[in-house]
Amino acid sequence: FAHFSGGRHIVMVKGIFSIPAKQRWRYEVLSEMTYPFSLPKLPYAYDALEPYIDADTMYFHHDKHFQAYVDNLNAALEGYPVFQSWSLEQLLGGLEALPEGLRTAVRNNGGGVYNHWLYFDLMTPQIQGNPQVFPPVFGQKEKLEALLKQAAMGIFGSGFAWLAADGRGRLSILALANQDNPLSYGFYPILPLDVWEHAYYLKYQNLRGNYIDNWFQVANWTKAAGRLSASGLHLL
Repeated sequence: FAHFSGGRHIVMVKGIFSIPAKQRWRYEVLSEMTYPFSLPKLPYAYDALEPYIDADTMYFHHDKHFQAYVDNLNAALEGYPVFQSWSLEQLLGGLEALPEGLRTAVRNNGGGVYNHWLYFDLMTPQIQGNPQVFPPVFGQKEKLEALLKQAAMGIFGSGFAWLAADGRGRLSILALANQDNPLSYGFYPILPLDVWEHAYYLKYQNLRGNYIDNWFQVANWTKAAGRLSASGLHLL
């Protein structure tokens, strides 16, 4: 994956990494979810994010694509009762412990469930400021947004750009392909930016950059800051 920190672009070695016990965090409601997983209700109306994200996109993205990840994850776990008591965080943070026949399905579909859960939960129709907990690390609000956009635009094909923190409380921006999740690399997920085409193509077609610029208008920075606070991490 690509890793942005302090304005530097670092190419990291690809792989799946375990999270040391001291770096495992608590994840609010998500920490309590186990098999069988279910689709959460969209926390606002389909058209609530207009004109930035259209109602048709919200409907198909949430009710169809998100639902498919939930269904596929449940189907994958059906034959592995020993892992049905594992939370989504345990599954994604412990991919290396899963049987080979289950690992890829959890990486793809478990990541799809977690990533979409946060994506929809961390958008809002309310006008947001950018809380000051983030800009001091990256310089200014505009710098943070520019780095997130750079990460998202640099993803070849599909994936997510993430604002995340490591176990020492250092904020980073990650560019992860497909449905990979920061938990699998030892990072705490704070805010995801979905750049799969189904997140924007109905309205923006190939103009990913325009979608990203407008996504910043509906990102719930206040709730993202709350996730960081709830993690117990202290920024360095």
